[in-house]
Amino acid sequence: MQKIVLDTNVLLVSISDRSKHHWIFKSLLGGDYTLCVTTDILTEYAEIIEQHMGHWASENTLATLENLPNIELVTSYYRFGLLKDQDDNKFVDCAIACNANFIVSHDNDFNILKQIDFPKVIVINTDSFQQLLNNTI
Repeated sequence: MQKIVLDTNVLLVSISDRSKHHWIFKSLLGGDYTLCVTTDILTEYAEIIEQHMGHWASENTLATLENLPNIELVTSYYRFGLLKDQDDNKFVDCAIACNANFIVSHDNDFNILKQIDFPKVIVINTDSFQQLLNNTI
């Protein structure tokens, strides 16, 4: 099973069943991949979902995530600081700590990771993620 880290904006746009990206959330609920998170990532998920969708959506989404068997809570003991945007480094650190297959994001700030050989962190967009899931399911 693929181990991935979802950038907050990817998770946010996948929650609503009216979104073209809802397949990401449905695939998570269906156990098609393992989502790796840290407490910092969960906190950011909660804050951003609440800002955009309200308290109720945030509470329910986090409660769902915390009870899924395919969620891996990761402790990052080392901060690599590979990205300029310090707020995004938590996703990279999580991916390295859990040996994730990749980070799913549309954030161009992650593109610098393509130039870093070690530690190797692969970032893909949602279209590539969908192709990979379709090939493994």
